[in-house]
Amino acid sequence: MAETAVSLAGKHALPKILEAVKMVRDLPKEVRDITDELESFQDFINDADKVAEAEQDDGRRHRIKERVMRLREAAFCMEDVIDEYNISCEDKQPGDPRCAALLCEAVAFIKTQILLLQSAYKIQDVKSLVRAERDGFQTHFPLEPRLTSSRGNQDVTWQKLRMDPLFIDEDDVVGLDGPRDTLKNWLTKGREKRTVISVVGIPGVGKTTLAKQVYDQVRNNFECHALITVSQSYSAEGLLRRLLDELCKVKKEDPPKDVSNMESLTEEVRNRLRNKRYVVLFDDVWNETFWDHIESAVIDNKNGSRILITTRDEKVAGYCKKSSFVEVLKLEEPLTEQESLKLFSKKAFQYSSDGDCPEELKDISLQIVRKCKGLPLAIVAVGGLLSQKDESAPEWGQFSRDLSLDLERNSELNSITKILGLSYEYLPINLRSCLLYFGIYPEDYEIKSDRLIRQWIAEGFVKHETGKTLEEVGQQYLSGLVRRSLVQVSSFRIDGKVKSCGVHDLIHDMILRKVKDTGFCQYIDGCDQSVSSKIVRRLTIATDDFSESIGSSSIRSIFISTGEDEVFEHLVNKIPTNYMLLKVLDFEGSGLRYVPENLGNLCHLKYLSFRYTGIESLPKSIGKLQNLETLDIRDTGVSEMPEEISKLTQLQKEASTSVENRYLRRAPHRLCSRCRCMSTTTTSVIIGPVFVMQEYNVSGYKRTDVIKKDSTTHILDNPSLFWSISTSANKNSEYFDILTLTVARSRHHSKEHDFGYGGGGNNSVTKLRHLLSYFTGLIQWKDIGGMTSLQEIPPVIIDDDGVVIREVGKLKQLRELSVVYFRGKHEKTLCSLINEMPLLEKVRIDTADESEVIDLYITSPMSTLKKLVLRGTLTRLPNWISQFPNLVQLYLSGSRLTNDALKSLKNMPRLMLLFLSDNAYEGETLNFQSGGFQKLKTLLLKSLNKLESILIDRGALCSLELFSLRELSQLKTVPSGIQHLEKLKDLYIEDMPTEFEQRTAPDGGEDHWIIQDVPHVRIWSEDAEEPLHMFGRSHH
Repeated sequence: MAETAVSLAGKHALPKILEAVKMVRDLPKEVRDITDELESFQDFINDADKVAEAEQDDGRRHRIKERVMRLREAAFCMEDVIDEYNISCEDKQPGDPRCAALLCEAVAFIKTQILLLQSAYKIQDVKSLVRAERDGFQTHFPLEPRLTSSRGNQDVTWQKLRMDPLFIDEDDVVGLDGPRDTLKNWLTKGREKRTVISVVGIPGVGKTTLAKQVYDQVRNNFECHALITVSQSYSAEGLLRRLLDELCKVKKEDPPKDVSNMESLTEEVRNRLRNKRYVVLFDDVWNETFWDHIESAVIDNKNGSRILITTRDEKVAGYCKKSSFVEVLKLEEPLTEQESLKLFSKKAFQYSSDGDCPEELKDISLQIVRKCKGLPLAIVAVGGLLSQKDESAPEWGQFSRDLSLDLERNSELNSITKILGLSYEYLPINLRSCLLYFGIYPEDYEIKSDRLIRQWIAEGFVKHETGKTLEEVGQQYLSGLVRRSLVQVSSFRIDGKVKSCGVHDLIHDMILRKVKDTGFCQYIDGCDQSVSSKIVRRLTIATDDFSESIGSSSIRSIFISTGEDEVFEHLVNKIPTNYMLLKVLDFEGSGLRYVPENLGNLCHLKYLSFRYTGIESLPKSIGKLQNLETLDIRDTGVSEMPEEISKLTQLQKEASTSVENRYLRRAPHRLCSRCRCMSTTTTSVIIGPVFVMQEYNVSGYKRTDVIKKDSTTHILDNPSLFWSISTSANKNSEYFDILTLTVARSRHHSKEHDFGYGGGGNNSVTKLRHLLSYFTGLIQWKDIGGMTSLQEIPPVIIDDDGVVIREVGKLKQLRELSVVYFRGKHEKTLCSLINEMPLLEKVRIDTADESEVIDLYITSPMSTLKKLVLRGTLTRLPNWISQFPNLVQLYLSGSRLTNDALKSLKNMPRLMLLFLSDNAYEGETLNFQSGGFQKLKTLLLKSLNKLESILIDRGALCSLELFSLRELSQLKTVPSGIQHLEKLKDLYIEDMPTEFEQRTAPDGGEDHWIIQDVPHVRIWSEDAEEPLHMFGRSHH
């Protein structure tokens, strides 16, 4: 009887087992199919959304939007099941050393098959759900055939266009010549009393564009200047704190840390403005109470100080009259039709060969421009959009008709809002999500492009392209949004790539409407926690008063930017249990003090940032985050990593800051025997086994701190102890000249703190791409060779037995290589290493001491190399440097070259920055010959102690914008030929001989005529807190 029961059970079970086996076997194909279906389903949702927007009847529109939200919920389910499958495939459980190998493998195999079977059943359920929702929508609200192709899919050429970012040149500002001259005159001339100048106008009329352009032109006329974006939801304390920070930044000072209330903030600002002529631009002021908050701080020195305001409300300007002189510039008149067409053509045909409107598009262009009603922002947005489209009359005609339809409906929205909404509709699908991501951040927020792109990658917005990294593709996406004038660039890198960016407040408003309707994200700042949809995919918490009314199951990303109280701690503790499907968790700038021990529950997490928080350690459970791609612990108190970090198998970026770097407020100033400064832009400090690197501005710092010689040996011999810098001004032979530096608890080479990355077995970090750290001892170099996806690693110290070189040589994807403590005996091994690295973009070599010589022979063409830093003696300038076709930045420090190094460098086709410092050149004359350095934009010369003259031939340095001369003790005359540099914008002269300063003085200096037409000239004398002279063409 038992045998019969078993037989019957087997008969019934066998079909189910076979079905399950088939489902698991077919699962990869099912996932590919549902991934493809997700893309087409998203197109269907976009078309359905257009039906809702086009519906005139309010009740019917509401019903359609409810149906569209159900479609989105189904799409979210598709995304989730795909993610779960990918994780189940990659989730290989490590074997238990207490089990027999075969038994452990069998158990792991069974677990994996169960997970895969669960995914297979979920996929079937989701496919049924999607089919039902799609059919249901078509039944009740059938889509017309003309809507079934998404506008976004028409635009597929944007990736192929050149990557040049959008610069707002003076020529691109149309129709504002008169207001610009008026504003400039009010700022630089007129009464001595403090004056408030208000630029008033409707949204999109060009207030900010005009104010920022004129501010940039005149700011160097003033001893102090600052630009502050106010926005609608500012706080008085936050406003003053930002003003204080900006004033300190201009002076290269650290903001005071002990300022905690309005009274002390006001006094600090007053102290920095007292007796100085200043200009401050407050952009986007919304109400008159703003003046009450800053009036006491912006002291009237009766020396021509100016406060510039942009606002939509004329009452703001009137309110300031109670205690200050006021000038009001109204931008009331829209652009004329001719001006509108001129601006439109500049944007729409910016990539055309001749830049002119083709004859067949002139009538359509005029129709489109008329719909923009003379508003510059609308014209720029439409022009930027059409610049990405084929110049064909049918396509532009369809766009014009679509624009007309959008303007006719939705009467509650103004025309510019509708135009911006249409610009969004015409974006490719992947760019729409990237643009909506700005809704996660507050209005007027400036975000670093690296951070933004890493988050896009973690979210899955960035798709792989052959021959490119995900970061490169992400840069393309960002440039696509910039070219369409939907994203504004805040700052650029030297190579022209976007460094930081943001969006106009009107575009931000449009984004917020989109994200609220779609469930893309919700921004909670304490003012409004209402949610228009029952699903929210991403959540930003900018208040301690968080109600947690949003369902946790749908949330995939959380951003927290505030909080220190018990409610905040309660929320943080609940994240690992209530939000277990998170992909992105960003605490940057929040009040976080600790990390929950169960953080490892977030197995889907790809991006994790603790930057600018107060955490001091990471939990061991971080080793469970097997899908983590980015871990950012810069500017935190984390001084060591748990050993479990080595278990991460997906980590692509780990950004960490050593304790030393957190205390490095300014870079060291001059060479000393065992602690030496190599550069003013990227400064290395080598103190025994400690390595510190910090980027900072080259434009000048003044106050110098010093440290006694005998105290250096103490830290060198005992790197685990604290080291502080004295602030004595005595510069005798017992002191080294150094800027503020504190080193704390370096544990370099302490075995108990070494971390094994990829010690073997299943836990090797084979997908780690970016390991960012200042600690050379953070990893065990003998294990690094298995991490073959690495693109960035900590600085390398070459060992004598060749282990480091051998392991690093396996990293063929490496983009950045920094070698410290280089010695001549390492030449052959280092040459071999570099020659075998085909993708290097940045190379840096620092010698161990002044007696060592860098004498390398590089045979690889290194077509990818963009930045080269050599710090140490060179017997000669290597010929191979001039052979690098794409080199953008070259730094030479301590090279002691005697032959004119410029001859072999002058024809480098893409060199944009050249920095020679600390006797990099020991000749008496530098001659920039005619036709040389055609692309160079920045030239920095520092501490070339034998240099007596600089000659600039006509036709040389024709692209130079910034020229810095610093601590050139033998240079007594102004470089001949500066007057020929037509593009030179800034000339910085610092700590030069007295005779040089006298010859350049505006009051009778015999060489002053040579530099008087440079727009901005600043001359600093040694130890002075303020510039000795400020003048230039923009001051006239």
